Amino acid sequence: MRVALVTGGGTGIGRSAALELNKIDFTVYVVGRREEELIKTSSLSTNNNHKIIPIKTDITIGSQVIALFDKIKSDHGRIDLLFNNAGMGAPRVPIEELKEEDWRKTVDVNLTGSFLCSQQAIKLMKTQSPQGGRIINNGSVSAHSPRPDTIAYTATKHAVNGLTKSIALDGRNFNISCSQLDIGNADTAIGSRFKSGVPQANGQVMVEPVFEAEDCGKAVAYIASLPEGTNILNMTIMATNMPFVGRG
Repeated sequence: MRVALVTGGGTGIGRSAALELNKIDFTVYVVGRREEELIKTSSLSTNNNHKIIPIKTDITIGSQVIALFDKIKSDHGRIDLLFNNAGMGAPRVPIEELKEEDWRKTVDVNLTGSFLCSQQAIKLMKTQSPQGGRIINNGSVSAHSPRPDTIAYTATKHAVNGLTKSIALDGRNFNISCSQLDIGNADTAIGSRFKSGVPQANGQVMVEPVFEAEDCGKAVAYIASLPEGTNILNMTIMATNMPFVGRG
């Protein structure tokens, strides 16, 4: 049995990833703050042999993350895949107007939460038999090029680059691989603004194309299906006509 954990698994990209992993016979734990959405994800499973298990968890609280991994270890004795998907953005305002509270919330979810989950996953992956596993971090095209007035989101996604590289390096001797999936303009509730117009670096507001969130889930499942000795360090998935290359 292969066991996966998807954070932010109640909606959007997280739900899509959980369902796609479940289709290829992962038992999938989905976590997040909204229990009703996690239960909805679980109910959408079509796999009669492997479940999607919802657990309400705040990944920014270390004690809750430890309790989560203790349960996974108790239930299955191992974890094969962690998808650090949970994320959020701060209000789109000039740097000098961003509230400290909004900065800290964004850092907590996008960076600290991914660190805490990775820390516990690595701890289990090192000691389980067979040893090893795979971690996938949800980055963003904003990990490489910012949008205007998004300093908190941009800074945390750039930091995810460092998290990914450090895990890939430090996990190498323990058969632990790490990938980063940089997503641009997935059609989710958060991404709905692209269809009404978003500010560009030149000051214009422009409608941008989107693509189906289900394709992100398929990308996660593809990485998860690779042989143990093969890794994709970075993958970018975006709407074909998204104005990303040359942005800024």
